Amino acid sequence: MTVHFIGAGPGAADLITVRGHELIMRCPVCLYAGSIVPRELLGCCPHGARIIDTAPLSLDEIEAEFVAAHEAGLDMARLQSGDLAVYSALAEQLRRLERRGIPYTLTPGVPAFAAAAAAIGRELTVSEVAQSVVLTRVPGRASRMPDGETLTAFAATGATLAVHLAIHVLDKIVKELAPFYGDDCPVVVVAEASRPSEKIVRGTLGDIAAKVAADPIERTALILVGRALAAEEFRDSALYDADYRRRFRGGAA
Repeated sequence: MTVHFIGAGPGAADLITVRGHELIMRCPVCLYAGSIVPRELLGCCPHGARIIDTAPLSLDEIEAEFVAAHEAGLDMARLQSGDLAVYSALAEQLRRLERRGIPYTLTPGVPAFAAAAAAIGRELTVSEVAQSVVLTRVPGRASRMPDGETLTAFAATGATLAVHLAIHVLDKIVKELAPFYGDDCPVVVVAEASRPSEKIVRGTLGDIAAKVAADPIERTALILVGRALAAEEFRDSALYDADYRRRFRGGAA
């Protein structure tokens, strides 16, 4: 028996890996985060599968489902939104499994920031504009931020910021970032990326708060900030330069 953790993607049911899809199809037990994982994916479960929505469950109750499946010798698909690597509460679940000696696998998924970048048609790393992307959030009820991991610390680098779980404090984010990026810095808020209900609000640090207030977004939104979001006059990368020597293409020495 194995618990298969699967990144179910940002919202669109077809944004799941082939591996993840095949695992769902063969697992007789499926745990899914019902508040955010697309229900269409449950149609991939085998006939008669035990399907449990973990949204109302505590960690202890989720662990009890792991144990029950393990004792019954039944493989389990554990569906979580986006990618497992960030903001997934994965670590605490794996710790419980390891303590009990229950085997598991991890199958990555499409993360929200990648879906948001695709939705707005932008690369988040542009030559000599921004070469780093910072995935971050703000303090909340679930957990506080570690010392040193502040928006101002990240803003000082000039990197593209992808701020998760923070639409409710957009005014505060603007106030903290404007001194570093400037009021004219591009900002895009993408709500429910890749879903039929997807909404995109474009602006700058100077006007994004007013734009969102005029058309409120309450949850499942990502805030992207940085010059790369609207870069036009930038240097081409060396990757496709005719004079750039690399393994698969000759060129000038």
